[in-house]
Amino acid sequence: MDPVIGVVLLSLLFGGTHVLLATRPVRGRLVARLGPYGFAVAYSLVAAATYAAVVHYYAAHRFDGPPGPALGATPARGVLIAGVVAGIVLMAATFDVYPRSPMAVFSSRDVGTPYGLERITRHPFFVGVALLAGSHMLLATRLVGTVSFAGLALVAIVGAWHQDRKLLARRGAAYRAYLDRTSHVPFAAILAGRQQLVWRELPVASPLVGVGLAFALRAVHADIFAHGGAWVIGATLGGAAVFTVAAWRRTRQPAAVRDVRPGVRVP
Repeated sequence: MDPVIGVVLLSLLFGGTHVLLATRPVRGRLVARLGPYGFAVAYSLVAAATYAAVVHYYAAHRFDGPPGPALGATPARGVLIAGVVAGIVLMAATFDVYPRSPMAVFSSRDVGTPYGLERITRHPFFVGVALLAGSHMLLATRLVGTVSFAGLALVAIVGAWHQDRKLLARRGAAYRAYLDRTSHVPFAAILAGRQQLVWRELPVASPLVGVGLAFALRAVHADIFAHGGAWVIGATLGGAAVFTVAAWRRTRQPAAVRDVRPGVRVP
């Protein structure tokens, strides 16, 4: 099979199942049968298997097929590398904010006032993935890489949109107010005057970790997809597991401890 076609098919499988299983009709039936925790496990297993298939296939064929944009050899390289670093920083910063986010798995608390990184973007992880993948899409020296990263960027963009629609239907006016005060695109709500940047609320340690991680990844860039992409698969699935466990542990805490952000109503 042509490597570009192969990665397109696997990307569609990953993205399609990722969104389809989260749609209200499908998710509702699965939750009724499996329970919320059972659904979360099943959803995670499908996502892990399909994601691993995409990465493994790309790792095996990343040097095959026609050339890609290869903008790393042009003056645009600096902008694209900055996009990669910004994406990694946002993804790392999400570790600080995700457990308290209204998007967190198992979250059932009221939607409070946007806080910290939420003032910049309500979807820091999705935006980080989109920046990382979108930049690599243009840096790719082979078309198979361009298609692979374009698929990942599309999943991040559509995933954020779909998550907003799902939570709006589930939480109604409270989430509508949250959407009105925040933005998906970084700084858009601030520039529009609907939000303000509060420096003291922003995480410090995790973005610094993100910068360090970006430099570390650059140092081992040639070997990132070695061993069939095992390092990428392991790091991604391990990070997702950390997010999920952190969100689950937060649901086990007393409400007075769990909901500490300004503007959050304790049930």
